[in-house]
Amino acid sequence: MAAIEGSSGTVDRLVRAPAASAADDSGLPSFFPELRANGSRRGASGAGGPALMNALPRTFARHACAAAAALLRAGGVLAYPTEAVYGLGCDPHDRAAFERLFALKRRPPTQGVLLIAADFAQVERYIDLAAVPASVLAQVRASWPGPHTWIFPRTAEVPAWVAGEHAGIALRVTAHAPAAELCRAFGGALVSTSANPHGQPPARAADTVQAYFGASLDGVLDAPLGGQDNPTTIRDALSGAIIRA
Repeated sequence: MAAIEGSSGTVDRLVRAPAASAADDSGLPSFFPELRANGSRRGASGAGGPALMNALPRTFARHACAAAAALLRAGGVLAYPTEAVYGLGCDPHDRAAFERLFALKRRPPTQGVLLIAADFAQVERYIDLAAVPASVLAQVRASWPGPHTWIFPRTAEVPAWVAGEHAGIALRVTAHAPAAELCRAFGGALVSTSANPHGQPPARAADTVQAYFGASLDGVLDAPLGGQDNPTTIRDALSGAIIRA
């Protein structure tokens, strides 16, 4: 797949738009005319995906995280590399984007997902710190950034659709540079669930992602995986129990 240009060319024209067409208070640059016109984070149809696919190339090089993050902020669903496999991500607070992601996955919405972040500040709001002993929090923070996912008691900041039927929330502060760069460019934690239809093997290459989802997916960040053989271990922060080895 052809990646878009970064420091010069297409991305420069998209991300660093001329002053006369800079982003307004909606946060959307002027190259999203349909999105800005109706004051929505989605297109005029209200669906999110089609307007975005017309506005941005489908494939982003690693150095184009700013453009990929703009797609996410505008309600898009993006595939991106994690430590072992490609993940599907969206703004966790955008219910319409989240529902589109689950439709792509064909996954029961009761299962919930984890959130991935670039630093502790991006996940702190989701943790019920009053219910977590200081020693436990210190242990978790010592493991981050890194390939460790921890389940915490959650606050009301966690959208119900993200948690599903679970009482807690699974969080990871990643050390994988492309995923961390994407979270920084987005400005917060992102949904992270393996990029595959439910029951199929997780995608380990951008081409596989496209084969799975085709034009139904808004974008792919084409960058290296982290080199792990398996997805990260998931543990319960309070008990230490391994939920996924």
